[in-house]
Amino acid sequence: MDLGIEGRRALVCASSKGLGRGCAEALAAAGVDVVLNARGAEALEAAAEAIHEAHGVEVVTVPADITTEEGRALVLAEAGTVDILITNASGPPPGVWSDWKREDFLRALDANMLTPIALMTALLPGMIERGWGRIVNITSQAVKAPIPALGLSSAARTGLTGYVAGTSRQVAPHGVTINNLLPGIHATDRAEAIDARMAEAEGIGLDEARARRMATIPVRRYGTPAEFGAACAFLCSAHAGFIVGQNIVLDGGANNATL
Repeated sequence: MDLGIEGRRALVCASSKGLGRGCAEALAAAGVDVVLNARGAEALEAAAEAIHEAHGVEVVTVPADITTEEGRALVLAEAGTVDILITNASGPPPGVWSDWKREDFLRALDANMLTPIALMTALLPGMIERGWGRIVNITSQAVKAPIPALGLSSAARTGLTGYVAGTSRQVAPHGVTINNLLPGIHATDRAEAIDARMAEAEGIGLDEARARRMATIPVRRYGTPAEFGAACAFLCSAHAGFIVGQNIVLDGGANNATL
């Protein structure tokens, strides 16, 4: 399918690997020029080279911490005119409610709620003026089905979800859509790290830990960054202008709910 976005320009956060990289790859395959951002310069440059070689689009890299005010200013200055924004940042570590202090919540809010809002605030006026824009926030399935150990992440991302619910409907008349993608377990470095922690805690092998988690997913496997990226690219396409303010779960059916 021709997504109708060839020649557009996208800013994809945390895009040197994992789900962000999957989104950048899918957008580039659709002919979109991409601005890649991540903290690690080496991995970022490797991703940029691979994407440019594979798809021939313009690829700009901006190594910076997008969760800081200085990092956002640098990324936005380098990005220029942006038609498509993909917000993404790693979540806070798991824990127990009794261990979380005010400072922990503030860090979570800065990374997973206030940073996406700041990027949207900066880029929405230009999208509105041009009469077209697409924003996709990568959040988490924990927004719909809370995971007890991820309370910091759930709290911050749920706040972002509430913001998007209202803002998306305010900007929709101007040809701009905002939606959220809620990933379940995907084959990324984060999943690998969680599998390793589980294996160590339970005294089992890494393969066994992975198999146990896969058994909780109806499709019996982890998702891939490529299929996540494909869903993201469709939400950014010319065909998705009637999808507004939605929270789309990509979890292999793990969220056991009718609605």
